[in-house]
Amino acid sequence: MASPTQTLEFQAETRQLLQLVIHSIYSNKDIFLRELISNASDALDKLRLESLTDTGLDVDTSDLHITLEVDKGARTLTVRDNGIGMTRDEVVELIGTIAKSGTAGLLAKIKEAKDADAAQHLIGQFGVGFYSAFMVADKVTLHTRRAGTEQGTAWESDGEGTYTIAQAEGLPVGTSVTLHLKPADGEDGLGDYLAAWKIRQIVKQYSDFIRWPIRMATESLGNAEPAAEEGTEPATGDRAAPELETLNSMKALWARPRSEVSEAEYREFYQQISHDWQAPAETIHMRAEGTFEYEALLFVPAHAPFDLFSRDTKRGVQLYVKRVFIMDDCDALMPNYLRFVKGVVDAHDLSLNVSREILQHDRQITAVRRRLVKKVLGALKDMQTNRTDTYTGLWEQFGRVLKEGLIEDRDNTDALLELVSAASTHDPQEPTTLREYVARMKDGQDAIYYLTGENRAMVENSPHMEAFTAKGYEVLILTDPVDEVWTDQVPAFDGHRFQSIAKGQVDLDNDADEEGGEEAKAEKARREQDFALMVSWLQSTLADHVKQVRLSTRLTTSAACLVGDTRDLTPTLEKMYRAMGQDLPQVKRILELNPTHPLVTALRQAHDTNPDDPALAEVAELLHGSALLAEGGDLPDPARFTRLLTDRLTHTL
Repeated sequence: MASPTQTLEFQAETRQLLQLVIHSIYSNKDIFLRELISNASDALDKLRLESLTDTGLDVDTSDLHITLEVDKGARTLTVRDNGIGMTRDEVVELIGTIAKSGTAGLLAKIKEAKDADAAQHLIGQFGVGFYSAFMVADKVTLHTRRAGTEQGTAWESDGEGTYTIAQAEGLPVGTSVTLHLKPADGEDGLGDYLAAWKIRQIVKQYSDFIRWPIRMATESLGNAEPAAEEGTEPATGDRAAPELETLNSMKALWARPRSEVSEAEYREFYQQISHDWQAPAETIHMRAEGTFEYEALLFVPAHAPFDLFSRDTKRGVQLYVKRVFIMDDCDALMPNYLRFVKGVVDAHDLSLNVSREILQHDRQITAVRRRLVKKVLGALKDMQTNRTDTYTGLWEQFGRVLKEGLIEDRDNTDALLELVSAASTHDPQEPTTLREYVARMKDGQDAIYYLTGENRAMVENSPHMEAFTAKGYEVLILTDPVDEVWTDQVPAFDGHRFQSIAKGQVDLDNDADEEGGEEAKAEKARREQDFALMVSWLQSTLADHVKQVRLSTRLTTSAACLVGDTRDLTPTLEKMYRAMGQDLPQVKRILELNPTHPLVTALRQAHDTNPDDPALAEVAELLHGSALLAEGGDLPDPARFTRLLTDRLTHTL
C-alpha cells in the first residue's frame, strides 16, 4: 500500500447516524450480506453498461461475478466483485459519508420519533446498506480500483468515529469488502458467518435471483494463511486451488420475456414460492416501463390454502428490488381480497431499506398495486370467458374471498360484479353470472332478485320464493355470509338494482292488475277491507315481536312470512354483528299474511265472531313462530312455542 495514509473523522452528524444504523436499523443482522452483494451486483451492472458505451474502456467483461471468501483463521469474510470499482474521490463521497445531504434533518426526525419502530422507518428511507456491515464486524476494510484507472484505494474503519484512506498499488479492477467479524452470539442475533451452510442460506433467501454468479470455495479455508495482499497471487505450494461453487440460481423468470419461459419453468417457480405442488390455474407475467419500472410474475392457485380465512393468514406477494429480496408478504401490493395470489414484484427504483410503513404511503407503489389488481381481475375475466370449466372450479375455491372486494374496493366494483357467479332458480346445477341473469330478465323487470340463506335447500323452500316461483321470476340463491353485506352496499349492476325478496314491498301482482284492470284492483281493495280488523288486532297482539302486519303478495302456499324493511339488517347479519360483540337494538320485522290460506281466513272468521277469545292470541303467537322457523330463525321461547303447539294439537283431536 502506498503512503501517505490519511485518517479522517466522520462529520458529527454522520457519526451519530452511523451509530443508529449499526444499532437500530435492522432487526435481522443476516441482511448485511444481502446489502453487500447488492452493491457488488450494481457495480457489475455499471461496468457492463460502461463497457458498451465507452469504446475506449479496456476491460474484460467475459466473466463478471461476485466471490465470497472465508478465512476462519483470521475470522474474515470478504465480498469481492470485478465490477466498475471506485476512485479515491468516489470512495470519500460514497463510503466516507453516509449521506450527501439531509443528515441533520433526518437526525432531528429520529429524535422526535416516539418509538424505536418509527425511528427504524425513518432510517429505512436512507441508502445506508454498506454500513450494515458494522453490525457484524469490528472493522471493515475496502480495496477498490476503478475501471480505466491504474491507481487503487484502500479504506478502513471500525465504525467508531474515524476512517483511514490511502492509495493502494497492484489492485485488480473491482471492489473487495473484508469484514473482520465479531464472535457469533445467538442472543444478539449474530450468526456464524464463517460457516458455509449459513452463507448458503443467506444467499439463497435474499440473493438467489441476482443476475451475476455468486461463488464460494467448496472447501473450508479455516486453517489457511492470511490472505495475500490485494493484487498479488498467494503461494499455493502443493495445495490444490479450491473449486468454486455457484450459490445462486440466477433464474429470475420475471426478468425474461414470456416467450423464453416454458410452462414447466413457470410451474417449478410457482411451487417454489407457494409450496403448492399442483399447477397454478393462471400465470400472469407483466413488465412496466416508464417513470417507475417493475416486473411482476403472479400466479392464481387452483385450490384454496387451508388458512385462507384465518385471521393470521399472511398475504401479499414477494417484493424484490433489482432481484434482491426485500420482504416475503408485501401487503401494500395486493388487496386483502386477492390474498390468495402468489408471486413476485421486482421494482427497480425502490431503496433496499424500504419499510412496510413507507410502502403503504408511496404513490408509486399505490399505482403499481392498481395495475396489478386490474391485471389479475382481467385475467380472471378472460378465464371466465374462454375457460368456463376452469373458472367455475376457481370460483368455488375463491368466490367468497373475491366477493369481499365488493365491500373493500369501490374502484373495481364493476369488474368484480362481472366475475360474480351464483346459484339461481334458473338451473338446479349450473351457476349463472350476473350478465347472464340480466339477459334472461322478464320484460319490465327492473331489479335483480336474490335471497340469502344458509344453504340452497333452505332458500328454495323459503316462503318468500313462492310467488316468484309461481310467476317464473328467476332468483339468485346466495349462501355465503359475505353475501349479506355486499348486496346491501352495491347499488346495482348494469343499471339494475339488487332487490332482496325478503325485504320491502315485492308486488308481483302489478301484472295481474294490468291484465284484470279495474276488477282486479277492486278485488284487492275489498280483500284489504275484509282483513283490516284482524290485521289491526294482530299488530297490537304481536307488538313486542313485529312492527307491522300486512297482507302479502309474495305468498301462494304458506300462511305467513317475515320480511324486513328495505334498509333493515337481515337476521343473519344481525347475528353476525352480535357475535362480534356489537350491541344492536332489536330489529323488528314485518309479518305478512297470505289472505288465501285456510288458516288465515279461519283466523279472520274466528276474530270476527269472537274477538275476545283468549285462544286467538295463542294462534297469533303460533303463526308468528311458524313464520320465524320457516326462514331458519330462532324462537325467543322454544319451550312456550312447543307447549302452545301441543295444546292446539290436543284440542283438534
